[in-house]
Amino acid sequence: MNSTLLTPSNRPLGLLKVVAALTASLSLLAGCSHQQLAEYAQARPALDLARYFNGPVQAHGMFQDRSGQVIKRFVVRIDGQWQGDQGVLDEHFVYDDGSTQRRVWRLTRHPDGRYSGRADDVVGEAQGQVSGNTLNWAYTLRLPVGDKVYDVQFDDWMYLIDERVMLNRAVMRKFGFRLGEVTLSFTKS
Repeated sequence: MNSTLLTPSNRPLGLLKVVAALTASLSLLAGCSHQQLAEYAQARPALDLARYFNGPVQAHGMFQDRSGQVIKRFVVRIDGQWQGDQGVLDEHFVYDDGSTQRRVWRLTRHPDGRYSGRADDVVGEAQGQVSGNTLNWAYTLRLPVGDKVYDVQFDDWMYLIDERVMLNRAVMRKFGFRLGEVTLSFTKS
């Protein structure tokens, strides 16, 4: 009989070491995989959504599934209007299959660099924060797929490149699982 088998007295210690090692590894991986908004605090030009999305903006984008395959391409025409800290973004989508969609965002700019927003197909309220040239925007979108509708979480990152161009990358998740991502390039007229 092998004397190195775990006995009831040393089993918890061995199991505890394994659990501790797994927890440390997962924490390290999680820490490496998420960008922090504060890292962009000094990035310029500074992003002001009310200034950028005031007037016409056009965007070109695509949706990729979790394997990276491009599933849909689209163009968006956006008309933005702001009065003080209240803004409306009227978005008109045209997809590569000829279908169209409209989304109207109603945004509020808060004094501390936060933004909140609502749209008819957004569940609850979107929450965002600006730091430097970057906005991180989180919301749940009611997404029609065929004859069903799914609530999908978006982790949206927008980066102002210069006064005319902004890039956007949004990761989509359902039940914590990555479904794919949306990439957009905005151009201000």
